Amino acid sequence: MIQSVYHMDMMRRKDRQQDGAFAKQVLETAPYGILSMIDGDGSPYAIPISFALAGERIYIHGATEGKKLRLIGADGRICFTVVGKTRLLPAQFSTEYESVVVFGTARIVTDEQERHDGLMALARKYSPEFTQEAEAYIARARNETSVIRIDITQMSAKAKLPKPSQTTT
Repeated sequence: MIQSVYHMDMMRRKDRQQDGAFAKQVLETAPYGILSMIDGDGSPYAIPISFALAGERIYIHGATEGKKLRLIGADGRICFTVVGKTRLLPAQFSTEYESVVVFGTARIVTDEQERHDGLMALARKYSPEFTQEAEAYIARARNETSVIRIDITQMSAKAKLPKPSQTTT
């Protein structure tokens, strides 16, 4: 089971702490996230990515070479941040939002079945009406695509949700 990163006594705004089910919902629906890694000299490196949650793992994909793969190969520790729904509240100088912060370990997937499953998880999230076409695309692009699995070790979710009087039906 995934642990919460912030215990209720650690998060400053306890009223905005959300539970694991909320975090999972944000991870299932948010369109992208920011993957943060550690460069060889200790510098942070962060990139926006598409992703799919499958169980307690996150899958991403990319080219078969590049900085992201080099960094993950050298040190798989990551932080992954996702912002879900947001709504600006200009007159209140505020924003309604939902967010998740994940800590975990990223690994390049070498098992062919898991590579396929990770890519299909991405296809089901971003192109759910084209799963048959996705199968053919995955078969064609198999040698040109890397798949990365993030094993989630800890996560937290936070939100400033609409007040009941502000919701619309």
